[in-house]
Amino acid sequence: MIRHISIDANNPLHAASVLAEFWQGKVYKFLISSSYLVMPFDAYGTHVVVLQRGDVWAPGADVESARILQANPTDWVAVHAAISVPTSQQQIEQIGHQQGWRVLTRYQGEVVPFSAIEVWVENRILFELLPPEFVPEYLQTMQPDRIEQILGQPI
Repeated sequence: MIRHISIDANNPLHAASVLAEFWQGKVYKFLISSSYLVMPFDAYGTHVVVLQRGDVWAPGADVESARILQANPTDWVAVHAAISVPTSQQQIEQIGHQQGWRVLTRYQGEVVPFSAIEVWVENRILFELLPPEFVPEYLQTMQPDRIEQILGQPI
């Protein structure tokens, strides 16, 4: 189970605040300068860390812990996440549109195996938000027999 992820943002506090609104969570200053932690306080300890754009995790030397370095920022990233949220489809769409972020509701069978709402944080980073009514379909899709129908046999 994935417990937390990190993303970067042009305006980390604003991006974290909007994610907290989707999640009905809270925002805290994180341990790294100019970064924030979004906590929904669910039963799993799930959270998102929002770093300053261009900040990246790098391995430490020898026994040193991971650290943050400033790298050349990119417009697009490979990271994306599907996240269950307590807000409704209508609320998600409204919040995203208010921010000027791309929001696209996709339904199962329309080229995708499960329904989700694409929310592009700062129009750069893809989050697939799952309101409560989308979660049962997602869970059904993620079962071994269904995955094998979609992707074939495991390697």
